[in-house]
Amino acid sequence: MNLFLLASTIIFISLIGGLSRKHTKNVKKTEQAFWDKEMAANNVRKKSLDNLDYVTIPMEKLPLQVMTDNERVQEYISTIQVLSDSKIVNFTGITNTDLKLTYGTANITVLSEYDENYSTLITTLQRWAKLLYEGGFIEDTCTLLEYAVSIGSDVSASYYLLAEIYQSRGLSDKVFELIDSASSLNSKNGKTIARTLRESYL
Repeated sequence: MNLFLLASTIIFISLIGGLSRKHTKNVKKTEQAFWDKEMAANNVRKKSLDNLDYVTIPMEKLPLQVMTDNERVQEYISTIQVLSDSKIVNFTGITNTDLKLTYGTANITVLSEYDENYSTLITTLQRWAKLLYEGGFIEDTCTLLEYAVSIGSDVSASYYLLAEIYQSRGLSDKVFELIDSASSLNSKNGKTIARTLRESYL
């Protein structure tokens, strides 16, 4: 074998080995940091939840009397009514470990419930809005979607449908506001939504 080729091969193998060891070391550090944080979180005592940013549902402003002959609309309205009497908090982008560190391990079950209520809310609002849009109730669709955006929904379909309505009405400023709202989301979806809106409407 050519000496140059042999030397190059040895250097390449050494380089790959070095990178592999560095990667393994970094992975171990990350894992250790996670478990250290998790251990600390599990020792945090229960704290008050009074100052949480609870989501309220403005039932008086929602289109509860529209398309009520549709079974799915009835189902969505019923879900929203149940949620209106429940505690709802948006914890998108916040890990369970961080929740335990902030509010105590003993609160994690109830906090998860609040977060699940939020997920159900924004999903239901999107599905409900889609049916109303298909039924021709554009103003009511906007009411639902604008509320969803106002509480930090990261359901991409909600932004895209609302942007479509704004664009059809020549409300470019509203599309800009949607992009700003998506950009500020504490969610991985936020940047994707904002980018898609920019590419589609700007």
